[in-house]
Amino acid sequence: MRNERIRYLIVPGWHGSEDAHWQSHWQRALPNATRVQQCDWINPQRADWVAELDREIRREPGRVVLIAHSLGCVTVAAWAARADRRVLAQVSGALLVAPADVERETCHEALRNFAPIAREALPFPAVLVGSDNDAACSPQRALILGRAWGAETVILPSAGHINVKSGHAAWEAGYRHLYRLQYLIDQQSRRRA
Repeated sequence: MRNERIRYLIVPGWHGSEDAHWQSHWQRALPNATRVQQCDWINPQRADWVAELDREIRREPGRVVLIAHSLGCVTVAAWAARADRRVLAQVSGALLVAPADVERETCHEALRNFAPIAREALPFPAVLVGSDNDAACSPQRALILGRAWGAETVILPSAGHINVKSGHAAWEAGYRHLYRLQYLIDQQSRRRA
Protein backbone atom coordinates (compact mmCIF):
# COMPACT_ATOMS: atom_id res chain seq x y z
CA MET A 1 0.00 0.00 0.00
CA ARG A 2 3.00 2.30 -0.33
CA ASN A 3 1.77 5.38 -2.16
CA GLU A 4 3.32 8.63 -0.97
CA ARG A 5 0.55 10.68 -2.56
CA ILE A 6 -2.16 9.11 -0.39
CA ARG A 7 -2.72 9.97 3.25
CA TYR A 8 -4.46 7.31 5.34
CA LEU A 9 -6.75 8.87 7.92
CA ILE A 10 -7.76 6.66 10.84
CA VAL A 11 -11.27 7.50 12.12
CA PRO A 12 -11.74 5.73 15.48
CA GLY A 13 -15.01 4.97 17.17
CA TRP A 14 -16.29 5.53 20.70
CA HIS A 15 -13.47 5.67 23.31
CA GLY A 16 -10.89 5.95 20.51
CA SER A 17 -8.68 3.05 19.48
CA GLU A 18 -6.28 1.91 22.18
CA ASP A 19 -2.69 1.02 21.40
CA ALA A 20 -3.52 -2.68 20.84
CA HIS A 21 -6.44 -1.94 18.47
CA TRP A 22 -5.93 -2.80 14.79
CA GLN A 23 -6.41 0.87 13.83
CA SER A 24 -3.39 1.79 15.96
CA HIS A 25 -1.36 -1.06 14.44
CA TRP A 26 -2.34 0.10 10.96
CA GLN A 27 -1.50 3.72 11.76
CA ARG A 28 2.02 2.63 12.68
CA ALA A 29 2.32 0.38 9.60
CA LEU A 30 0.81 2.46 6.78
CA PRO A 31 2.76 5.28 5.14
CA ASN A 32 1.43 8.79 5.72
CA ALA A 33 -1.11 7.59 8.30
CA THR A 34 -2.64 10.03 10.76
CA ARG A 35 -5.65 9.88 13.07
CA VAL A 36 -8.63 12.05 13.87
CA GLN A 37 -8.30 13.16 17.50
CA GLN A 38 -11.64 13.94 19.07
CA CYS A 39 -11.94 16.30 22.06
CA ASP A 40 -14.32 13.96 23.90
CA TRP A 41 -14.07 10.21 23.31
CA ILE A 42 -16.46 9.32 26.16
CA ASN A 43 -19.44 11.61 25.52
CA PRO A 44 -19.28 12.10 21.75
CA GLN A 45 -21.34 14.76 19.99
CA ARG A 46 -22.07 14.18 16.33
CA ALA A 47 -21.56 17.81 15.29
CA ASP A 48 -18.18 17.95 17.05
CA TRP A 49 -16.98 14.65 15.61
CA VAL A 50 -18.05 15.58 12.08
CA ALA A 51 -16.38 19.00 12.38
CA GLU A 52 -13.13 17.43 13.61
CA LEU A 53 -13.13 14.93 10.73
CA ASP A 54 -13.65 17.81 8.29
CA ARG A 55 -10.77 19.80 9.87
CA GLU A 56 -8.45 16.80 9.67
CA ILE A 57 -9.23 16.17 6.00
CA ARG A 58 -8.67 19.86 5.21
CA ARG A 59 -5.44 19.99 7.26
CA GLU A 60 -3.34 18.87 4.29
CA PRO A 61 -4.03 19.10 0.57
CA GLY A 62 -4.04 15.89 -1.39
CA ARG A 63 -5.82 12.56 -1.49
CA VAL A 64 -7.11 10.83 1.64
CA VAL A 65 -8.27 7.26 2.29
CA LEU A 66 -10.50 7.01 5.37
CA ILE A 67 -10.19 3.95 7.63
CA ALA A 68 -13.12 4.07 10.04
CA HIS A 69 -14.32 1.81 12.84
CA SER A 70 -17.67 1.65 14.64
CA LEU A 71 -18.92 5.15 15.47
CA GLY A 72 -16.25 6.45 13.09
CA CYS A 73 -18.23 4.87 10.20
CA VAL A 74 -21.37 6.77 11.20
CA THR A 75 -19.27 9.92 11.50
CA VAL A 76 -17.92 9.47 7.96
CA ALA A 77 -21.46 9.05 6.58
CA ALA A 78 -22.70 12.14 8.46
CA TRP A 79 -19.70 14.17 7.24
CA ALA A 80 -20.10 13.06 3.61
CA ALA A 81 -23.79 13.99 3.60
CA ARG A 82 -22.96 17.65 4.36
CA ALA A 83 -19.36 18.23 3.31
CA ASP A 84 -18.23 20.84 0.84
CA ARG A 85 -17.73 19.33 -2.65
CA ARG A 86 -14.13 20.51 -2.78
CA VAL A 87 -13.31 18.71 0.47
CA LEU A 88 -15.28 15.61 -0.58
CA ALA A 89 -13.10 15.48 -3.69
CA GLN A 90 -10.03 14.95 -1.48
CA VAL A 91 -11.37 11.58 -0.29
CA SER A 92 -10.37 8.71 -2.57
CA GLY A 93 -12.29 6.07 -0.65
CA ALA A 94 -13.32 4.68 2.73
CA LEU A 95 -12.91 1.40 4.55
CA LEU A 96 -15.82 1.18 7.01
CA VAL A 97 -15.36 -1.53 9.63
CA ALA A 98 -18.03 -2.71 12.10
CA PRO A 99 -20.36 0.29 11.84
CA ALA A 100 -22.23 1.14 15.04
CA ASP A 101 -26.00 0.97 14.62
CA VAL A 102 -26.86 4.01 16.75
CA GLU A 103 -30.55 3.52 15.90
CA ARG A 104 -30.86 0.12 17.61
CA GLU A 105 -32.88 -0.13 20.82
CA THR A 106 -29.88 -1.31 22.85
CA CYS A 107 -27.64 1.56 21.74
CA HIS A 108 -25.84 3.28 24.62
CA GLU A 109 -27.40 6.60 25.54
CA ALA A 110 -24.12 8.46 24.90
CA LEU A 111 -24.28 7.54 21.20
CA ARG A 112 -27.93 8.27 20.47
CA ASN A 113 -27.22 11.83 19.28
CA PHE A 114 -25.59 10.29 16.19
CA ALA A 115 -29.03 9.09 15.04
CA PRO A 116 -30.49 9.18 12.55
CA ILE A 117 -27.72 7.61 10.51
CA ALA A 118 -27.06 9.44 7.24
CA ARG A 119 -28.27 7.25 4.37
CA GLU A 120 -26.91 9.19 1.37
CA ALA A 121 -24.66 7.29 -1.02
CA LEU A 122 -21.00 8.08 -0.47
CA PRO A 123 -19.48 9.94 -3.43
CA PHE A 124 -16.32 7.81 -3.32
CA PRO A 125 -15.62 4.06 -3.35
CA ALA A 126 -16.23 2.30 -0.06
CA VAL A 127 -15.90 -1.16 1.42
CA LEU A 128 -17.96 -2.00 4.51
CA VAL A 129 -16.85 -4.93 6.67
CA GLY A 130 -19.37 -6.22 9.19
CA SER A 131 -19.79 -9.36 11.25
CA ASP A 132 -22.58 -11.87 11.70
CA ASN A 133 -22.31 -11.63 15.51
CA ASP A 134 -21.57 -7.95 16.19
CA ALA A 135 -23.67 -6.70 19.13
CA ALA A 136 -23.27 -3.12 17.82
CA CYS A 137 -24.76 -3.87 14.37
CA SER A 138 -26.60 -6.90 13.08
CA PRO A 139 -25.53 -8.32 9.70
CA GLN A 140 -28.90 -7.28 8.27
CA ARG A 141 -28.35 -3.66 9.35
CA ALA A 142 -24.77 -3.72 8.05
CA LEU A 143 -26.10 -4.82 4.66
CA ILE A 144 -28.76 -2.07 4.72
CA LEU A 145 -26.15 0.57 5.57
CA GLY A 146 -23.75 -0.76 2.95
CA ARG A 147 -26.45 -0.59 0.31
CA ALA A 148 -27.47 2.95 1.33
CA TRP A 149 -23.86 4.15 1.32
CA GLY A 150 -23.09 2.44 -1.99
CA ALA A 151 -20.39 0.36 -0.32
CA GLU A 152 -19.24 -3.09 -1.32
CA THR A 153 -20.21 -5.07 1.78
CA VAL A 154 -18.57 -8.10 3.36
CA ILE A 155 -20.00 -9.91 6.40
CA LEU A 156 -17.37 -11.90 8.30
CA PRO A 157 -18.34 -15.01 10.28
CA SER A 158 -18.03 -14.81 14.08
CA ALA A 159 -15.84 -11.68 14.06
CA GLY A 160 -17.68 -9.77 16.80
CA HIS A 161 -17.11 -6.01 16.78
CA ILE A 162 -13.77 -6.47 14.98
CA ASN A 163 -11.76 -5.02 17.84
CA VAL A 164 -9.27 -6.19 20.47
CA LYS A 165 -12.02 -7.79 22.59
CA SER A 166 -13.10 -9.97 19.65
CA GLY A 167 -9.51 -11.06 18.96
CA HIS A 168 -8.64 -8.57 16.22
CA ALA A 169 -5.54 -6.81 17.50
CA ALA A 170 -3.23 -6.25 14.51
CA TRP A 171 -5.95 -7.71 12.21
CA GLU A 172 -3.55 -8.43 9.39
CA ALA A 173 -6.30 -10.27 7.51
CA GLY A 174 -8.10 -6.92 7.31
CA TYR A 175 -5.55 -5.58 4.85
CA ARG A 176 -7.23 -7.60 2.10
CA HIS A 177 -10.25 -5.30 2.47
CA LEU A 178 -7.98 -2.26 2.20
CA TYR A 179 -6.44 -3.78 -0.94
CA ARG A 180 -9.93 -4.34 -2.32
CA LEU A 181 -10.76 -0.70 -1.62
CA GLN A 182 -7.59 0.36 -3.45
CA TYR A 183 -8.68 -1.76 -6.42
CA LEU A 184 -12.08 -0.01 -6.46
CA ILE A 185 -10.37 3.39 -6.23
CA ASP A 186 -8.07 2.49 -9.13
CA GLN A 187 -11.05 1.24 -11.18
CA GLN A 188 -12.89 4.52 -10.63
CA SER A 189 -9.79 6.51 -11.62
CA ARG A 190 -9.47 4.54 -14.86
CA ARG A 191 -13.12 5.13 -15.71
CA ARG A 192 -12.71 8.88 -15.18
CA ALA A 193 -9.50 9.06 -17.25
